[in-house]
Amino acid sequence: MFQLGKTIVSEDLIEKEFVCNLGACKGECCIAGEAGAPVTEKEVSILQEIYPKVKPFLRKEGIAAIEAQGTHIQSERGDLETPLVNGAECAYVTFTDTGIASCGIEDAYNAGEVNFKKPISCHLYPVRVQDYSEFAAVNYHKWPICNDACTLGKELKVPVYKFVKDALVRRFGAHWYAELEKVAADTNP
Repeated sequence: MFQLGKTIVSEDLIEKEFVCNLGACKGECCIAGEAGAPVTEKEVSILQEIYPKVKPFLRKEGIAAIEAQGTHIQSERGDLETPLVNGAECAYVTFTDTGIASCGIEDAYNAGEVNFKKPISCHLYPVRVQDYSEFAAVNYHKWPICNDACTLGKELKVPVYKFVKDALVRRFGAHWYAELEKVAADTNP
């Protein structure tokens, strides 16, 4: 672990390699698990605001789940999350013709309908951020469904922090990311 500003960063971001391999996993991270994607309080407002523009990009099952549960839910632990369809996939999940999970929010963003790409937790994955009162912990989340992504990352020699560069810059800023690059260069000269 090392400190960058008000963050404590796992060395796994520099040492582990990762590149999503959607052809192999089919976007399983949007389907598997026991909860929806974490969302921030700010994102709750954004989801409520953009839902009418995102709705045309969603599946009927997702629309039904959102209209029954809301654009977000609060878990029993008090966490804010995206709703699920029948306790399974994220309500915002769409599927390509080849069966690969996609994000209806991101589809709307790519079509120029909204200015919000997707929740930061999704954009950052496989990096997870836990906010505390004095700092944020920035960790790599290892999930067996992403084994193919780890293999591809090794093949292509892409460390986790480079794979999620845009998301890290979005979350922490360009200066923070530049500092992370310096740490990585010092670690792997």
